[in-house]
Amino acid sequence: MKLQDLVQVSAAVAGTSGRLDKIAKLAALFARVPPDEIPTAIGFLTGWPRQGRFGVGWATVAAAREREPAPVATLELSDVDAVFDQLPLVRGKNSANERMRLLGDLFGRATTNEQDFLAALLVGEVRQGALEGVMLEAIAKAAGVPANTVRRAAMMAGDLGVVARVALSEGEAGLAQYQLEVFRPVQPMLADSAPTVGEAMSEGTPAVIEWKIDGARIQVHRRDERVAVYTRNLNDVTAAVPEVVEVVRALPARELILDGEVIALAADGRPLSFQLTMQRFSRRLDVETLRAERPLTALFFDVLMHDGASVVDEQLSERLTILDRVTSPSLRVPRIVTADLEEASQFQADALARGHEGVMVKTLSAAYAAGRRGSAWIKVKKPRTLDLVVLAVEWGSGRRKGWLSNIHLGARDPATGGFVMLGKTFKGMTDEILVWQTKELLAREVRREGHVVHVRPELVVEIAFNEVQRSPHYPGGAALRFARVKGYRPDKSAAEADTIDAVLAYLPDP
Repeated sequence: MKLQDLVQVSAAVAGTSGRLDKIAKLAALFARVPPDEIPTAIGFLTGWPRQGRFGVGWATVAAAREREPAPVATLELSDVDAVFDQLPLVRGKNSANERMRLLGDLFGRATTNEQDFLAALLVGEVRQGALEGVMLEAIAKAAGVPANTVRRAAMMAGDLGVVARVALSEGEAGLAQYQLEVFRPVQPMLADSAPTVGEAMSEGTPAVIEWKIDGARIQVHRRDERVAVYTRNLNDVTAAVPEVVEVVRALPARELILDGEVIALAADGRPLSFQLTMQRFSRRLDVETLRAERPLTALFFDVLMHDGASVVDEQLSERLTILDRVTSPSLRVPRIVTADLEEASQFQADALARGHEGVMVKTLSAAYAAGRRGSAWIKVKKPRTLDLVVLAVEWGSGRRKGWLSNIHLGARDPATGGFVMLGKTFKGMTDEILVWQTKELLAREVRREGHVVHVRPELVVEIAFNEVQRSPHYPGGAALRFARVKGYRPDKSAAEADTIDAVLAYLPDP
């Protein structure tokens, strides 16, 4: 398929506000894409090529764009994909020149609008408001299969492009191959949020109330003596957490998939900072030395597979029965089951007094919806914190001179797939954070405007604030008052950041 065809559809989808219209346009495109090129097309449209990120900055792309655009569209998707295959292989001496040559040749074969699209794709700026849910429904429509079937297969496979190819070439029967498997991690189930326990609970209906701890989400797979540990982003971190491997290997089961968190605790059992927990995942550290200095505690709250049987479709009550059978209380997140609001509120107060974030409220009858966010799980955190995305950053002055300092904060906008700016802050930043964010944000640079560095919206930062106030200075009509950095959340993707609606919910009544 011609790249131009995909570029035109991407532009048309970006100019369409209606969800059904977006789905129809994408479905028509997918019906025309050759099956082998479907993963490439999906990657381009989602702004995440199947090869991943290339580490190409805006300056490199701008230099490549100096090539005169082609007068006629001749580029195929496969042509672009082949160049993208070569980019990660370019290393060593003269690698910058070779990358420039590859990209220059590619841009020289592209028309003006194709160059625009390729530039946005390379620096992570593709935006057409087609979020994964829209993409899933478009694939289902093009393949003539139920959307829930495509969604489930994508959750189990962890690769939407591969699932789309099978859906379009083999239909519903082909998607049946994607089932829960040990050592093939799935996207974790996610939670909605509520400001109070009372709003999270249904009156008169018992629910699971459990501590919400500020740890790192893990998914642990075991078959016999082999154990693997994955992060919420499905990265294998087994080597970094030997204590988790040891405790799961000792459990009375042959095969398990467990969902939980790992956290660094002080001697009195209170949680240490999230940043201290995440330091254990650095590849540059001596694991055994750091383990002795800062051991991690694994706490599980769900089970997805037990001795060869998938239990994701079982009710939470049944899954918890299995979890209780195979783990000791010291390996489980503390919980109660109650319909009584006062009892739930007391449990929440105790969790907060122990230094934890709050509580989770979970529906006893709910299945495990991998990769989905819904009302079956609701988090009730301490008030006045948000997970936001860094959109840009300013060079510092004074003691922060030489470091990227003042970050521009954005909330996720589900309607457009973009982000809405809420303000800036450098408060709460330690020297360690300044050093870390300077390195990480420069690696995500897309362009500069004076002292402002615009970056790919990828890094999530937890922000504490006093209140949300109305503001005519920002697009969302709101700004954070006394915003300060609690810490970065490298375990979360931008798609998991809080929405602009969650921010506006904090606004006082007019």
